[in-house]
Amino acid sequence: MKFYILMLAFSFSILCHAQADKINYKDDTATPKGRLGTVTETIINAINSNDPDKIKAFIENSFTEEFQNIAPMKSHQDIFLNYYRQTGGVRFHSMRTYTPENPQENVLILKDVNYDSWQKITFSFANEKDLIIKGMGISPAEIPSGILESEISRTAFVEETKQTVDRLAQQDLFSGAVLIAKGNAILYQEARGEASKRFHVMNNTDTKFNLGSMNKMFTAVAILQLVEKKLIALQDPIGKYVDESWLPSEITAKINIHHLLTHTSGLGSYFNKDFWNASRASYRNVDDFKQLVKGETPAFEPGERYSYSNTGMLLLGVIIEKVTGTDYFEYVDVNIFRPARMTHTDAYEMDEPVENLAIGYSPAANSSGWENNLYKHVIKGGPAGGGFSTVGDLHRFAMALVNEKLVSKPSLDLLWTDHSNSWYGYGFSLGKGGGGKVVGHSGGFPGINSNLDIFLDKDYVVVVMSNYDGGASPLAQKIKNQIARLAE
Repeated sequence: MKFYILMLAFSFSILCHAQADKINYKDDTATPKGRLGTVTETIINAINSNDPDKIKAFIENSFTEEFQNIAPMKSHQDIFLNYYRQTGGVRFHSMRTYTPENPQENVLILKDVNYDSWQKITFSFANEKDLIIKGMGISPAEIPSGILESEISRTAFVEETKQTVDRLAQQDLFSGAVLIAKGNAILYQEARGEASKRFHVMNNTDTKFNLGSMNKMFTAVAILQLVEKKLIALQDPIGKYVDESWLPSEITAKINIHHLLTHTSGLGSYFNKDFWNASRASYRNVDDFKQLVKGETPAFEPGERYSYSNTGMLLLGVIIEKVTGTDYFEYVDVNIFRPARMTHTDAYEMDEPVENLAIGYSPAANSSGWENNLYKHVIKGGPAGGGFSTVGDLHRFAMALVNEKLVSKPSLDLLWTDHSNSWYGYGFSLGKGGGGKVVGHSGGFPGINSNLDIFLDKDYVVVVMSNYDGGASPLAQKIKNQIARLAE
């Protein structure tokens, strides 16, 4: 059920680093028989219906009551409606089995219309008798077994990307900016859509887009800088820096800095009911989030497993402030943004008139078809996310990293090692496929979706930023698949 819940929380893009090469798999292109065949057909028909009433009937008739109750019906409907909007519909390709096999898990492989990309829907049943679904996940899929995609030239790759971006913009599926670079050389950089629909201001390649969770990379790099200076140690219990006004000492004594960096602390997210019910003006500095964290308890023993945690990354910001005696935002500006020449990156305050800043938009059932995210998002982002940047600044950040201008090679190795067997390092997502090792991060929230991929083995950097729900991740995945095909 985890994938679906993360989608509801608009954090699903973190899952786009599919676990390629982690497990062997094979795909059976024969249509499933019996009840399983009926269920898979029902799932595909519900997606392709693009009809709220048919989706409602599908949810009510096909899922357990527990699953239905994880969110209001409208949220379930919006997931499917937005998925259709992004994909343009899906076609059956195969049922996948992994080695070692998980008999409780059914994996449906599909191909979408808008991106011509592979999609994966994973679902499990409450029991084998009536085959009622108890959990479902949606993510990009690895290339099906038996499919050999032909090589393409770099020129063809860039031209195909340009055509894809143009087509998606014409269909109003993409609003944002894209940058593709080979090392320092920019091969493609374009912007499409409107930064403000109210005033019809167009996006450009210097438009500042919201980063969502991508700020976690900056926070992790800052922590490794402090480790290199021997001001902190990765195994330090966070109680050494985080006082009891945040969390009780019996909790902070068990959690160390490594746990926070790897999302293995057991802590959850401060985006809770209190946040949604409070004024956004209440949260501007790191300390302002204290009231949202104080009652939190770990869901499991630290180090036991991976579970994505915004609270954990926020507490790393608390540690940075405690150790340096400096405001978090000033620290990352002086020690990361300036050395990397990131002149258009900051946690800009949304109630100030920041120039060339894109407003986020979600599809809505109103006269315009859209709603902005100004009353949903934080006024000012922080260590866990919510800042702003540009495609050019993120490219410069990537180059500063790989050229060891921000931290040393041993620290990069720590940032980019899968510490918890979950394709996550220290504040960076990890991936591996035909394009070799890929590191970066993505971010999502209502009206926000951005993604950075650094192809360590092929020396490419891809940045896709969008001020639409889910506007960046499918395009970033499409580009990632194309880079895997490059003949070089």
